[in-house]
Amino acid sequence: MHIHILGICGTFMGGVAQLARAAGHRVTGCDSGVYPPMSRQLEAAQIELVEGYDAAQTSFEPDCYLVGNAISRGNPLLEEILDRGLPYLSGPQWLAEHVLAGRWVLAVAGTHGKTTTAAMLAWILEYAGLSPGFLIGGVPMNFGVSARLSGKDVNSPFFVIEADEYDSAFCDKRSKFVHYRPRTAVLNNLEFDHADIFADLAAIETQFHHLVRTLPGNGLILSNAAEGSLERVLARGCWTPVERFNDARGWHAIGDDADGSLLLHQDEQVVGSSRWQLSGQHNRNNALAALLAARHVGVPLAQGLAALADFASVKRRLELRGSARGIAVYDDFAHHPTAIATTLAGLRRKGGQARILAVIEPRSNTMKLGVMKAALAASLADADLVFCYAGGLGWDAAEALAPLADKAFVDDDLARLVARIAGRSGAGDQIVVMSNGGFGGIHEKLLAALAA
Repeated sequence: MHIHILGICGTFMGGVAQLARAAGHRVTGCDSGVYPPMSRQLEAAQIELVEGYDAAQTSFEPDCYLVGNAISRGNPLLEEILDRGLPYLSGPQWLAEHVLAGRWVLAVAGTHGKTTTAAMLAWILEYAGLSPGFLIGGVPMNFGVSARLSGKDVNSPFFVIEADEYDSAFCDKRSKFVHYRPRTAVLNNLEFDHADIFADLAAIETQFHHLVRTLPGNGLILSNAAEGSLERVLARGCWTPVERFNDARGWHAIGDDADGSLLLHQDEQVVGSSRWQLSGQHNRNNALAALLAARHVGVPLAQGLAALADFASVKRRLELRGSARGIAVYDDFAHHPTAIATTLAGLRRKGGQARILAVIEPRSNTMKLGVMKAALAASLADADLVFCYAGGLGWDAAEALAPLADKAFVDDDLARLVARIAGRSGAGDQIVVMSNGGFGGIHEKLLAALAA
């Protein structure tokens, strides 16, 4: 089969492309401003990339077009496909029919922590010799790629997927995860997000309940006991066994960031322990969810804990990008106030009294709409200085950050912002850049400015 993918450089559609190529299909695709890091992964997989959405791409005559959810009506290639009645599918539907069908799917859903938890889970299964396939919205450092069909020379029945609640395509406004039909599902947490497609938290809870409805009676749901929103979802009807974690009266994890300890508890009993590279209670909760999900497919907790000792995290999750003149520059995907606060709290624990300079780009659709602007200043409380790029925003970032007084700086010129950050930095400082996009290559620009 030849498939042509519209919006191929997105994390999800790029992963689908790699899976299709590994399954033996011919894969081509297009995007606007074909961009790394996904473009590099695709080129390594020998997938032909086309710049833009010219309608002439129908001359490729693929067997099917896969349409990413970033593609809207009015796109010239999409309009040509529709006018000519050519075959098309959403990425999630194609994935469900051609990759996930017949496999034991382990899905990780939630507002935060999906990528890290899915990466942990895939690594635990790999460590246990189960050679899972996976599709993850980031690049786990233990694997070096965001997607694979299964382990080398192994046709594994297991597939780990980051289960996103965002919609599937222009023609399918159901959440992506409704297509996946998992047997094991992690419900990590649930807050309001994606304000461009959801009116309120209740609308997202409805989509999560649609996911719950698809799980079989012999499956397993692992749900964060501390999340009232998830309890409301389950109360709407559940036909699958539920095991709760992050519960002081049941499964919970504790640890010490200073020595990297991770202790697994069931009620007051210590069930197992490990030492690992990650920090923060949010990551301990992620680890617990991954351990319990892996146990559902037969991996003992002790083996899972041993795997986590070798877990190397995920790119763009407080990833050190370099240092200059004794100043460290980190990259983090945080783009929601809760994630921003969690990232900064983790860096504060890691760096002690070292100054933290937070550099943010409110780039997600929710942030661009200004829905979360009232919570932004409070989420940055752990930073010593805050630098916000306001280019393209439809709301006043300076007004939103006014509670931070003279420790916040806002600019809509990236070069000027970089110069200001470099000018206010000193040896021992930690700069953390938070955005869900490339942020104009700011990491390299900052390192060059610091070095100069």
